[in-house]
Amino acid sequence: MRIRRSLGTAALAAAAVLAAGTVAPAQAADGTAPAAASVAVLTHTSLGGPNVSVGDVLAADLVAGTNATFYSSATGTSGIKCATSSFSATVLTNPTAPGVATESLNTQSFGSCTSNVIGVTGVQSITVNNLPYTNSVSDAPGNPVSLDPTSAGPVQTTVVLKTILGTITCVYRATGGLSGTTSNVGQTIGFSAQALPKSSGPSTCFPVGYFTALYGQVRDISVPGSPIVWVN
Repeated sequence: MRIRRSLGTAALAAAAVLAAGTVAPAQAADGTAPAAASVAVLTHTSLGGPNVSVGDVLAADLVAGTNATFYSSATGTSGIKCATSSFSATVLTNPTAPGVATESLNTQSFGSCTSNVIGVTGVQSITVNNLPYTNSVSDAPGNPVSLDPTSAGPVQTTVVLKTILGTITCVYRATGGLSGTTSNVGQTIGFSAQALPKSSGPSTCFPVGYFTALYGQVRDISVPGSPIVWVN
């Protein structure tokens, strides 16, 4: 009986050790628990989800039901509006939050554009020049965004308009960068009434173009399923 009790005791002890091993946290060689994975400024799928990898491409179209506009004043409705617009940007840096992630804006396009400017009969094209730009996304209060020029040249847009006398070309150039914001409500990035003064063009081209657009949902198209992107 004494032998049986000893074997039973040993079996219970071994089971306890195995059970403890299944719940005890893994330890590093020095006996400390490993640090939790850090959350970066940009994650995909969810807030605090998997970090967006450097080199991933982010993309978005206009929020459904909105237009991208180039108006002649910050509060008016005279100028140009486009029913479609999209962008793509490559992630350059994505540090641990809090911080600032940077992207290279590689493409930005506009389509289905119309104008209500007197003498203008249509919009032939809108082209964003001097790409890429640097897009900086911060998780500071207000989630500010800065779109800045690179060595390729200033932030600039060329607008070709059809008029009753033929086509005209209007070039609009920002004095520096453009400012915007991101939001985790709808995973959007937006710009409101950002001024681009006229660099060249006839008098039919209004003196300053004010750019407004809201893009979303922003998605990481380098990841299967193109999950939405969050700012942490």
